Amino acid sequence: MPDQAVVRLEGVGRQLGERWILRGLSLAIRQGERVALLGESGSGKSTLLNLIAGLEPADEGHIEVAGERVDGCNPDAGAALRARHLGFVFQAFHLIAHLSLAQNIAVPLLLLGTAQGESLARARALLERLGLGHRADARPTELSGGEQQRVALARALVHRPALVLADEPTGNLDPASAERALGLLRDEARAAGAALLMVTHSAQAAGFCERRLELHDGSLRNA
Repeated sequence: MPDQAVVRLEGVGRQLGERWILRGLSLAIRQGERVALLGESGSGKSTLLNLIAGLEPADEGHIEVAGERVDGCNPDAGAALRARHLGFVFQAFHLIAHLSLAQNIAVPLLLLGTAQGESLARARALLERLGLGHRADARPTELSGGEQQRVALARALVHRPALVLADEPTGNLDPASAERALGLLRDEARAAGAALLMVTHSAQAAGFCERRLELHDGSLRNA
């Protein structure tokens, strides 16, 4: 249903030493909703994405993604949940150097058991939409930083996840490339009914989202 919460946080906190980076956070993001997460550097935006993805443990509260509990998962269960439900665009691209661009993008599908031929076909289709179809067999080291970012974006979307977490997804792109990447995010998220939570300092990217939140002093507020 359109109003179904894909992400739900209740009373979530994360502590580092004596300092609470995040405290008492509650948030719901509906299916198909696009949310921009704003805030100063060091405010905990990337930490919040990592908590939702189960890459860091929450010190209080609980987190659900697609109706499954994230907090308290053992490593294997957390990895399986991410494979099923999440697409993650990191600030660092984390592309696999010895694989081609198409193979990099196909990895999430292969982890879910999709046949290799179908996985590569879907990867190549996304590369075409990003203007990189002619580079499908290239290696990541042959690309510019902006091109690598577009490949990382395609990898996050190829398996049509319930939730896409994006950490500055247009930070390395020129305005025209950013517009194309944001359009891909919008269209693929819409096709899959996916929610999007995007950390950004870009007014262009924030304006692409229906809702904007700011992280300040460990708490969320409308921006």
